[in-house]
Amino acid sequence: MRIENFIHIMNVLEALKRNTRHSWLSDGRRESVAEHSWRLCVMAYFVKDEFPEIDADRLMLMCLFHDIGEAFTGDIPAFLKTDEDEVVEKNAVEKFLGTLDSPYKEELSALFSEMNGLFTEEAKLYKALDKMETLIQHNEADISTWLPLEYEENLVYGEKETAFSEYTEALRREINRMSLEKMRDAGEEA
Repeated sequence: MRIENFIHIMNVLEALKRNTRHSWLSDGRRESVAEHSWRLCVMAYFVKDEFPEIDADRLMLMCLFHDIGEAFTGDIPAFLKTDEDEVVEKNAVEKFLGTLDSPYKEELSALFSEMNGLFTEEAKLYKALDKMETLIQHNEADISTWLPLEYEENLVYGEKETAFSEYTEALRREINRMSLEKMRDAGEEA
């Protein structure tokens, strides 16, 4: 890759470090999109023994690149994101990928097609882990950062995405247990 192209890509993707998510960290600071993606990659690494049939490197690439569109759109919380927002983000990703040199353009375009189609075990697992990372982060943050709708939403978020595997279903149940415990400790009800 030409150095000018490499520097341009780094400049564009720096936005993922600046753009914050709806989520808060345990120290009271907003989480960046890049921090979410990094921890999602770490999660993928540490569950690879539970899914020996998957391509762990491909899974980690999905986790690393899945929110690249948010470099252009910023983060829109799932409970506010519309179909129109999805289209805008998808178009921004396609436009960005179109600027890349080969083989990156083709490799990442195929990766996004696989992630969007959810037709491989890697894509299903990335999507399930993405939902679970969000919930883990919510549980780590002070409950005062939760919106009222999150008391109920956190208990159903990711149900569909985790249903493909016993392991991801068990993970979601444990995260739900932790959410309920956090609410109970705070004197809140779901």
